[in-house]
Amino acid sequence: MEVQTALLEVKYKAVRSSGAGGQNVNKVLSKVVLTFDLRNSLALSQEEKLVLETNLQHRLTSDLILILNCDEDRSQLKNKEIVTKRFLDILKKGLYVPKVRKPAKIPKAAIRKRIKDKKNVSEIKQSRKKPNLD
Repeated sequence: MEVQTALLEVKYKAVRSSGAGGQNVNKVLSKVVLTFDLRNSLALSQEEKLVLETNLQHRLTSDLILILNCDEDRSQLKNKEIVTKRFLDILKKGLYVPKVRKPAKIPKAAIRKRIKDKKNVSEIKQSRKKPNLD
């Protein structure tokens, strides 16, 4: 993934933030909406697009567009920084593919010890039985 190219493909839009805020809230566009078109991105390879499509399917629209909002701060610039950082984190986590787990082999000594212990328990139980007087 080319981070610089991905950041150039991102579109930002400033919107009025919702909620309480006094007289200033009606004048200031402090909320930032980030949109990223996954399907038409040149920063990602086809394999990366497929991985992101499956890993981020709950975050993408039907047109494979990622939309992120941020209205945490009063400053539009800080909200833009926050949403950009969040976008890069989401892409990085979305591209992460966990390693395939290789099951460990059971050591032969452990197998021998288990069988020996089973025999020992079996002999103890056999010795508890009443003798067969035929």
